[in-house]
Amino acid sequence: MVSTYNLGNQIWDYVFENREEFKGMLLSEAVGVASKINDILRQGNIDLLKNAERLVNYVVEEKEVELIQFAEQEGQIWAEHALTLSFKLEWIQAIRRTLWQFVERFDEHSNSFLEKEDFFILEKKINDQIDQFLNNFFLSYSTFKDELLNTQRKLVEHLSVPIIPVSPTVSVLPLIGLIDSYRMQTIEEKVLIEIGNQKVQSLVIDLSGIATMELDVIDQFMKVLKGVEMMGCKAIITGMRPDLVKEMVHSGINFSDKAETKGTLQETLKKYL
Repeated sequence: MVSTYNLGNQIWDYVFENREEFKGMLLSEAVGVASKINDILRQGNIDLLKNAERLVNYVVEEKEVELIQFAEQEGQIWAEHALTLSFKLEWIQAIRRTLWQFVERFDEHSNSFLEKEDFFILEKKINDQIDQFLNNFFLSYSTFKDELLNTQRKLVEHLSVPIIPVSPTVSVLPLIGLIDSYRMQTIEEKVLIEIGNQKVQSLVIDLSGIATMELDVIDQFMKVLKGVEMMGCKAIITGMRPDLVKEMVHSGINFSDKAETKGTLQETLKKYL
């Protein structure tokens, strides 16, 4: 039985010695990617041909640790530059096909004539490692994208909680749109931090842009008001719409012990300014 490790070294030497021909065959296999190589190089500073050689080396010489690290790096780079996944998949499959053409040529050139058992062992090792590269690449790509989306969502949520100083001691928090549990957590975090940073003594929370809240969100909002109180700040709620008031009354919820309520923001600002 042939040692696949030693055979891998020989195959790599053969590929390296004929690397210009390898690149030519690879480009002919990856028709859809070939025309995009320069664009990908400019957009993400990714040299696809150089990276193809690197992948083949890791695969045929069974460098599993380097293979996984390379896949993870590639996944993050492609995600960071928003490169098309279909191009990557087509490119890797073209590398697979080209490598197998070179394995066949190597076998003929070296007159090694692999035994059937040796061939299937080699086939499994090479294809498994290319599949492992793809799996780790897509996992890395997906993880980076999820982290990026989460970061962007947090940024958007923080921007949607504008605490506006209107005097040295009074600030206004206008809330607009849908308030869910996630956004209420962001509101709580930002409100308490800004009260401490701005030394806010009175926080006017305007709800005129909120039609309704789920009961669990109202419960979270009550905790926000409790936190405001514990920070030594007075909460004033304005602009409560009829639907929200009706829902709270029917649910037995009352803000009066934690906050002062006023009709409109304009009315409240006249009093506190």
